Amino acid sequence: MQAAEHIFEGEFADVTEADEPMDAPAPHTKVDVKAGGAPATPARTPRAVPSDGDADADADEGDDEDVDMDEDEDGDEDQYVDYDSDFEGHDRPAVEADPYAGIFFSKDRREEVIEVEEEPEEIVSERTGAKVKIMTQGEWMKGCPEGSEQGFLFSLYSYLREGACHCPQQCGYAVPRKNSDFFSLFNEFSTYIDELRAIVPRTCPQCKVAFCFACGEPINSTNSRSSLAAEDVLFHCSNIQGAILGVGLAMLETHFIEQRNQSSDSANSQEAKPRTSKRRKTDSPVASPPPNPDGESSDDDDDDDFYTPGTGGKAKGGIGYAGDGREDASAPSFTTGQAEALRLQLEKDGDIGRLLSQIRVYLPSVLREGGGRTSDYMVHPTALAHLRRRFNYVCSTLLRNDSLSDMSDRSVLYFELFEWLETISNHEALASMMAMPIMVVASVKSINPKKPPAKGKSPVRERTIIYEGSSGPRELLEAIVIQSQAAIKGLEGMKPVEEVTQEMTEAQKRMTSESKGKEKESIPMMSEENEKLLAFCQRILATAHAIDRSLRETKGDAFVKRLHASLPSIVGAAGFDSSAIAVGEDEEGRRKAYVDWATQVRFEYCDLTIPTTDAEVEGTAPHYKFFFNTEARMLASQDIPKRSLAIAKELAVLTTNLPVAWNSSIFLRVDETRVDIIKALIIGPEGTPYENGCFLFDIFLGPSYNQSPPNVKYMTTSGGKYRFNPNLYADGKVCLSLLGTWNGPGWVAGKSTLLQVLISIQSMILCEEPYINEPGWDKDAGSSRSLAYTYNVRRMVVRAAMLGYLKAPPEPFEDVIRTHFRLKAPMIAAQLDKWLAEDDGRLTLDDGGGYAVRGGPKGQSGRSTNGFKEDVDEIKAVLQELQSGTSEPSSEL
Repeated sequence: MQAAEHIFEGEFADVTEADEPMDAPAPHTKVDVKAGGAPATPARTPRAVPSDGDADADADEGDDEDVDMDEDEDGDEDQYVDYDSDFEGHDRPAVEADPYAGIFFSKDRREEVIEVEEEPEEIVSERTGAKVKIMTQGEWMKGCPEGSEQGFLFSLYSYLREGACHCPQQCGYAVPRKNSDFFSLFNEFSTYIDELRAIVPRTCPQCKVAFCFACGEPINSTNSRSSLAAEDVLFHCSNIQGAILGVGLAMLETHFIEQRNQSSDSANSQEAKPRTSKRRKTDSPVASPPPNPDGESSDDDDDDDFYTPGTGGKAKGGIGYAGDGREDASAPSFTTGQAEALRLQLEKDGDIGRLLSQIRVYLPSVLREGGGRTSDYMVHPTALAHLRRRFNYVCSTLLRNDSLSDMSDRSVLYFELFEWLETISNHEALASMMAMPIMVVASVKSINPKKPPAKGKSPVRERTIIYEGSSGPRELLEAIVIQSQAAIKGLEGMKPVEEVTQEMTEAQKRMTSESKGKEKESIPMMSEENEKLLAFCQRILATAHAIDRSLRETKGDAFVKRLHASLPSIVGAAGFDSSAIAVGEDEEGRRKAYVDWATQVRFEYCDLTIPTTDAEVEGTAPHYKFFFNTEARMLASQDIPKRSLAIAKELAVLTTNLPVAWNSSIFLRVDETRVDIIKALIIGPEGTPYENGCFLFDIFLGPSYNQSPPNVKYMTTSGGKYRFNPNLYADGKVCLSLLGTWNGPGWVAGKSTLLQVLISIQSMILCEEPYINEPGWDKDAGSSRSLAYTYNVRRMVVRAAMLGYLKAPPEPFEDVIRTHFRLKAPMIAAQLDKWLAEDDGRLTLDDGGGYAVRGGPKGQSGRSTNGFKEDVDEIKAVLQELQSGTSEPSSEL
């Protein structure tokens, strides 16, 4: 420790390296020991990743015959323990340009650990006189599934709570250690720090030597870097660092969980208050919440009321036509309790933010103001373990928040979180944690004790906990980055039409010249709320950039490229190569391939404008391939701040929260220059007569959005011919109280969202029994008339929403539609065979409601004479061509 301190002070700066290297034993070779108890083989310390020098050294280890190590004969991959990543052995060249090429951060990990819980001991603090609990060994080790990290944690805990700390001059003076010295759990972190400041610096009464109670090394009082000044004493050694981070993060985790539980209890106690929004469970990995340390789901939302399309999870019923309010309650009456809840949340965020700020002081940081301290350079091996098991829980919970607006409102807490992420990524010993998967609790199983506890001893509880890998910090942050980029795009507003430049007259030139320097150029001002969201989004992007820059400096470009390849992304206007998606050998493989593909392409920006012609006047607003083209062109040059803010928040949510599942998905395309122009494609839910059909909607966020609902037009009508549902008219009208097109719970200004509209259409209009959506027919659920209506809808879906779109795919969803059918071809073929076998043979009526009054004509012996079989055969032929890769889009299919 003293040598390190002298080096840091620059006392050996004048020493130059010799031209010839000193004679030294080869790395990892056997060393003969003449006397004393030193081991014959040098001890190896597990390390996070090999450095450049290590990579070169490892390459030559196989040539040394006198190796006294446990290693495989065929390679040297076991020459170091890679305790913080999934390392897969492979042959490496003698000189490797990328020393991290063998490091894999796979989320496909599963670790089983037995953890012990004990009743903590309680003592009275000598300094404060207050009762404090002592952290048990089980609590200290809790949440660590890595074997080597467990070893480091156990060693440090045992060292700091047992035995004695001896005078470094070996005069015989020793200070006994107690478990309360470093592991007392005070109510405040600052109290714990004050306690350490009082006990860490010790002075031998005989030798008068100042030494550190945590490591036993002398403290050089003449060295300003390690003096006994209060601000420096806790940076003397890595042992103190390990203890502070372990205890501090345990306090943080406990405090954070308590606050979340309080918020959950408060929400559950307000059962009389209707909900403002609902989130659906999907197969999307982004929407999956992490389990909490106790093995229970950390998702506070009650999903009992959620409807998963095609699963029959919701009772049959209409969507508000009967006047009993059965549609989604999207118009609650907000009370003053909402403002009070927000105030309490901000108070809690402030407490957590202050605690994070206090603990961050003791994170290893060579960029510390005034220069790095000893513990900043000599990082304790437990530092990474503490961060991965305790900080990662808080970090992942906060980053999984799917509301950028909520994050912005809680910016005090999130700004501190971003500071943590940047500080961690700036240190080489910790930076790789940004790419590592977060190990979360998958299951917990109690173990019955083999024997009862000894008399006077507290019972010990053992549990088998299985940990599984989940998205790492940088991957979770990327989802927020995508939302921020979308929000910034929305805040930019619509690009104004470029004015045609004309030659200025001499008078105009003089006026322009005379006004220079007298008046500032008029710059459109953002509202305060818009500026706040913009600043928050820019801070998120800056954090992601800082992390990538640090990783590139410490790990190299290749490491960062591999990391970025695994991050979620929004495909730009260039599109996505869906032809490279493998179908999968079995159903499970097909499901995974489909969800992975749909997650990649569910949200895109694209060009929805119609190419201009020479006849058009320059400077006019472009036309759009869009039903609401006229309305959109009228707003081409208008900037409405409230509308821009609403669209920004909307886009942020839509980028990463559109439902994606094998059963049903929603795809969105937004014009790259006009974010108020949107097209949606909803895949019909499984178990409904709309199953696997493609349903297109044009959506325009008008001038008063979101004080009023969006304009929505249904486009899959076969040229205004088919009415697929009592709520989907042949003229494209979408009948939904949320849109104000029918009586019932409607749009709530500033609260309702486009995502709610899309999910309402997906789950409540494209439903299992559409017949009961007709006013007054809801009591005939399950009747023969309802069944005939369903068969009629199936035939229309096959002809228009399947075969029609395979023949002429609508822009800009051509690739989505063809890939959807290609990846699900076997399942769709089986579905069509089932539908054909069940068909009643009636002729297809454009308006299925006619069956309520009269029966459609039926063929002889129940055999279909309505062209349904021909449509099915034609689709199945196209499916075979799609699977073989020979089919091309053509209206002649």
